[in-house]
Amino acid sequence: MPGPNGVTGRAWARAAFAMFGVGWGANQFAPMLTVYRIRDGLSEASVTAMYGVYALGLIPSLLVVGPYSDRRGRRVVLRPVVVLSVAASLVLIAGAGRPWLLYVGRFLAGVASGSAFSAGSAWVKELSEGAPDGAGARRAAVALSAGFGGGPFCAGLVAQWLPHPRVLPYVVHIALMALVIGTVWMAPETVSLDRARRSARRRLLPRSAAHPRFTRAVAPWSPWVFGTATIGFATLPALVARHTGGVPVAFNGAMTGLTLLSGILSQPAARRLAVRSHTLPPVAGLIAAVAGLGLSAVVAVVPFPWYALPAAVLLGAGYGILLVSGLWEVERLADEDELAALVALFYALIYLGFAVPFLIAVLAVRIGYVGCFLTGAAIVSASVVPTIRALRAHPAPRAYESRTDQADVR
Repeated sequence: MPGPNGVTGRAWARAAFAMFGVGWGANQFAPMLTVYRIRDGLSEASVTAMYGVYALGLIPSLLVVGPYSDRRGRRVVLRPVVVLSVAASLVLIAGAGRPWLLYVGRFLAGVASGSAFSAGSAWVKELSEGAPDGAGARRAAVALSAGFGGGPFCAGLVAQWLPHPRVLPYVVHIALMALVIGTVWMAPETVSLDRARRSARRRLLPRSAAHPRFTRAVAPWSPWVFGTATIGFATLPALVARHTGGVPVAFNGAMTGLTLLSGILSQPAARRLAVRSHTLPPVAGLIAAVAGLGLSAVVAVVPFPWYALPAAVLLGAGYGILLVSGLWEVERLADEDELAALVALFYALIYLGFAVPFLIAVLAVRIGYVGCFLTGAAIVSASVVPTIRALRAHPAPRAYESRTDQADVR
């Protein structure tokens, strides 16, 4: 059925599919870390640096392309971005035996991701017009998490048991993106000429970014959204690799898929908590992150896969609940003509967490993995009370808690 502005009820799925495909390409690299360690003899610091260089392309593109899509439109951004995601995988294929090209491919994947996630999240929300409040944020979060989980899970299986492990995983992504390109090309635009003119007068950083609810109740814990997730699929698999029965690549992919799947499955619980109180979802996410970091410390002492799996579940739950909680707050705070700009800023903050595995690899030499995980747990714990106080002290301009229980990902 058409929405109030003539947008069909399922049009949001086209934009969500683009986020899914780009997210698949962004995170398919996770199990490939093990491949490059084994095949090319690259060090732990080298492969985690390759993983982190992704953020160098992502964060600037978030901050530039998000506001640009507010001015010029969502479709004009997503069309070239899905093509760029394909180009990134082609460069990664060429990087077999050429480590410097792996850095280039990861950088291009970051640029594509930053562009797709800021404009795409706003597009999904706008194409969800007529759905219950909060549905757009959950749909965007599920699309992103499903791509992030599906890509590495598939890449891990392909790289473990099929020939050409440094090539075929990326071929799967390229084939998927052929479907994405055909789907997103015809998705309807949502930015009107009048909105574009208003957005053109906006600053690079949206006014709502200065709201105390964002600066005090969202921004401080934002890096832990991906900080927790990346520990689950980049750090823990390396700790237990010797005990995976000779299938470390597949296990890495499974750990990534489990982490992100837990993030998806935790989001309905976040919705139910939001019905009771708007402070509960982020607090629940922080508590899950603390528990996951604590169990990660146990894995560092007893490095067996059966301990790593529940740690991945807890870390993934923290990731999923915090991600959707942050997107809810962004939807509530942002004016419609600066929505992508605030989404972009939130994503830029959460993607700082991609540096966590690299920091752990460096700091573990001095304080050990147990010290790193317990320090992280202490930092996350310290943000719980300030978050509660800030959410209670600074009401959001748009409230939707009373209708959150009606929303579903459909």
